[in-house]
Amino acid sequence: MDSFSINKPNKLTSRNPRTKILWCSCICLSLLILIVLLILILAFTVFRARHTTTTVNSIRLAGLDVSLDIPRLRVSLNVSLDLNVSLKNPNKASFKYGNSTTMLYYRGGLVGEASIPSGEIFAGETEVMNLTLTILADRLLSDSYIYSDVVNGSLPLTTYTRISGRVTVMRLFKHHLVSYAYCDVSISIRDQKIENSSCRYRNKL
Repeated sequence: MDSFSINKPNKLTSRNPRTKILWCSCICLSLLILIVLLILILAFTVFRARHTTTTVNSIRLAGLDVSLDIPRLRVSLNVSLDLNVSLKNPNKASFKYGNSTTMLYYRGGLVGEASIPSGEIFAGETEVMNLTLTILADRLLSDSYIYSDVVNGSLPLTTYTRISGRVTVMRLFKHHLVSYAYCDVSISIRDQKIENSSCRYRNKL
């Protein structure tokens, strides 16, 4: 009587293709996780967003014209200030900013402004801007302090600059950055010069 032997399939051999696919999937997933982690680490260390800085380098009195109408206690006043402002981008990516404004205040009231057109500052660079602020005389007519300030010989003014933009890190992470510069200026009417000035700076990320 002939005998037949039936060979059972090797379980280990039959599972090899599935095991290989599983191993490949695990390796690919691990590599993907490592790449994502590496990008995150770089984004928050080497390429992390840093504050842009707006600095007022100098303020110059470009023009001053004052005339007093003593009988009516009125003043005709024209003032022009030249500001040299620098904007520094310390980031590893370009900083793109929108249209901005430098404003001139007299005792809390807006009396003049200068436009800053939109632009782009490349990584690690600084842009220098020259701005001219001129007092709009009609905005001072109703101010009750202007006559006494001119008679006393000192005109207090404040400049305010705000520049807002964004930095895109590694083309993935967008950061909105805002920098501010405030300067208090005291103009001597008699000597027709700036007798005192001080600036403060602030950033927001």
